[in-house]
Amino acid sequence: VQLQASGGGLVQTGSSLRLSCAASGRTFGRYTMAWFRQAPGKERAFVAVVSWTGGSTTYADSVKGRFTISRDNAKNTVYLQMNSLKPEDTAVYYCATKYYTDSLWAYWGQGTLVTVSS
Repeated sequence: VQLQASGGGLVQTGSSLRLSCAASGRTFGRYTMAWFRQAPGKERAFVAVVSWTGGSTTYADSVKGRFTISRDNAKNTVYLQMNSLKPEDTAVYYCATKYYTDSLWAYWGQGTLVTVSS
């Protein structure tokens, strides 16, 4: 499975961005998808996850109510809609995927940089 993340950029506080992650190389169905982020000088951290059906989502407390994860299985793409962005959201955002019964994130995208200016 190959993952290609896109949509990052430089925005001001309070702005919105939508990240996309396109998967290829294998049938997208039955793969759980997630977004993680790594801020400068910090460990990679979980942001959001969506089940392979799209019916279940979970968010980190820091983004709950501002970010929305979704997927389009017909397009093999997962999205992260980010609203009300804050400077502390500045990070490289990575998408990841695993088969829905697995515990480890087996495949990672290359990351897309989001910079939020104050």
